[in-house]
Amino acid sequence: MKKLTELKKKVNLTGPVVTIVMDGVGIGNGMDGDAVTKAYTPTLDMLMAKYPWVKLKAHGTAVGLPSDDDMGNSEVGHNALGSGQVFSQGAKLVSESIETGKMFEGKAWTEVVNNVKDNATVLHFLGLFSDGNVHSHIDHLKAMLKKAKEDGVKTVRIHILLDGRDVGETSSLDYVVPFEAFLEELNDATFDAKIASGGGRMKITMDRYEANWSMVEAGWHTHVLGEGRQFASAEEAITTYRSETGVIDQDLPAFVIAKDGKPVGTINDGDSVVFYNFRGDRAIEISKTFEAGADFDKFDRVRTPSVVYSGMLEYDGDLHIPSRYLVSPPNITNTMSEYLAGTGVKQFAISETQKYGHVTYFWNGNKSGKFDEKTETYEEIKSDVVPFEQRPWMKCADITDRLLEVIKSGEYKYIRANFPNGDMVGHTGNYCATICSMEALDLQLARLLTAIDEAHGVAIITADHGNADEMYEFDKKKGCPKTNSDGSPKAKTSHTLNPVPCIIYDNYTAAEYDVKSGDFGLANVAATVTNFLGYEAPEMWNESLINIK
Repeated sequence: MKKLTELKKKVNLTGPVVTIVMDGVGIGNGMDGDAVTKAYTPTLDMLMAKYPWVKLKAHGTAVGLPSDDDMGNSEVGHNALGSGQVFSQGAKLVSESIETGKMFEGKAWTEVVNNVKDNATVLHFLGLFSDGNVHSHIDHLKAMLKKAKEDGVKTVRIHILLDGRDVGETSSLDYVVPFEAFLEELNDATFDAKIASGGGRMKITMDRYEANWSMVEAGWHTHVLGEGRQFASAEEAITTYRSETGVIDQDLPAFVIAKDGKPVGTINDGDSVVFYNFRGDRAIEISKTFEAGADFDKFDRVRTPSVVYSGMLEYDGDLHIPSRYLVSPPNITNTMSEYLAGTGVKQFAISETQKYGHVTYFWNGNKSGKFDEKTETYEEIKSDVVPFEQRPWMKCADITDRLLEVIKSGEYKYIRANFPNGDMVGHTGNYCATICSMEALDLQLARLLTAIDEAHGVAIITADHGNADEMYEFDKKKGCPKTNSDGSPKAKTSHTLNPVPCIIYDNYTAAEYDVKSGDFGLANVAATVTNFLGYEAPEMWNESLINIK
C-alpha cells in the first residue's frame, strides 16, 4: 500500500485529528430562511468568532461537476474530502459520454437495445425525473429516447420518480408537461413511448443504505407489477394527489398510468430496463432487486421478470452493482484512507445509517470495504425510520456518545464523523424542524470540543455542501423570499450554491502554523489532515489549508 512521508517540520500534536462533517450546513445570507444563522447555536457562533476558518467551495467545478451552476451533493463532496482531489463526477461523465457518442457505442447500450429488438419487447427507463443534476438529468433521458428510436426500438415506457428535493418542491409539472410534448413529437407509426408509472422519490424506489426496503417494495409493485391507483396521465396523478394530500413532490404517492383499466407499462420477461440515475446511493437497492436470484429476501417480489438490466453507472465498484452499466464511473485513486492505512495510522469513521456510506464508501473513492482491517474501524448508528422533520435531532447524540468513548480511548489518530441533521431535515423543507436540527447539532459540538480538548487534539469542522442555510426560495431582485399564493414563504428543499465553513479548532498547537487565505474547496481538507498528523500530502492532492512555521 501507499505510504506517506513524514514532514520535516511538524505540528507538535499529541491528540487525534477529528474531522466533523456538518452535512448540509453552508454559509447563507443570514436572512429569513437561513436556519443555520437563525438557530440558537452558541457553540458554532463561538467557533466562527474565536477560531480561524475559511470558506470552501462545495459545488460546481470545485467538486468535479460540469459548471458552477451545479449544486454540490453529499457524494461528490465526500469524494473530494476523502481523496484530496477533484475528479469528473457523475453528471459530467454521463454528459461527456452522450456528447461523444461513447455511451451508445458501448456493450451495455448495445445489449439493452438488441434485446428488445430481437424479442419485440419493451425498453423501460426508470429514474429521478428532473434537471437537478444531483442524481440524474432529464436531458440524459431525452438523449437516450432519441437514440433508442434511431436504433430501431419500437416501444418504450418511462417510470418517473418525482423530485421536489434537488429542484423546487412543487415543480414536477414543469417537467412532466414539456416532456409529454416532447414524447408527442417523438412518437410516430414506428415508435411508441409513454410514461407508465411514478411517485415521489421519498415514497418509492429510491431508498438508500437499506434504511427502508419498503420504499423499494412499493416501487417494485408500481413499476414492475403495475399495481396501484390508476390515472390517465402523470399530470392527472400529480394534480389529483396534490389537491387531496397537499404534500410536496418528493412525498407524492405512487401512481400507475392505465388505459381501459390496464397498466400501459408493466415490466415483463424479455424486456430491458435502464435505471438512469448516475448517483449510486439511491440506485443500489433497486438494482439489487432486479438482479438478485431466488435467494432475495428483502420482500416478496411476487413476480421476477427476466430482463436485461443496466444502470447508468456502476453504483458499487467492489460489489459490482449493477453487473451492466452504460458509463464507467470515475476512477478515484490515491485517497486519504488508503495512504493513512498504508502508513499505519489508525482511523475511525462513524455516522448514522443515512450518511454512513459517505464517511466510508464515498470517502474512500467509491470503494466498499476497508484498505486495512487492522487499522480501520467503521461504525454505523442505525437511523430511525421516521420522517426527519418529526425527529430532527436524528441520531446526533448517539453518534456523539460513541465519539466521546473513541476519543477518550486514545486508540485512533484520525477520526471522522458525519452529522446528517442539516441535510436530511433541510430536504424536508420544514424550516422550524431544520432550526431544531441545527440546535441539536450545536449541543453535540459542545460535547465533542470538550473531549477533543481533554485529548489535546484538533478538530476540523466543515460541511459537504449547503442546504439548511437556505430554506426558502429567494428572489434576488426583490431581496426577499419568494412566496406562495397564500403569502407564506416558498420552501426550498434542494442543496444550495453557498460555500461551507472550515473551522480549525486547536487550543494547543495553533501558534505553530498559520491558516492560509485564498480560494479553496473541499479537496483541500485531506492535505490539511495529513499535515496535522505529521505527514506531507501526496503531490497529486490539493494544497493544505495550513502553513507550518
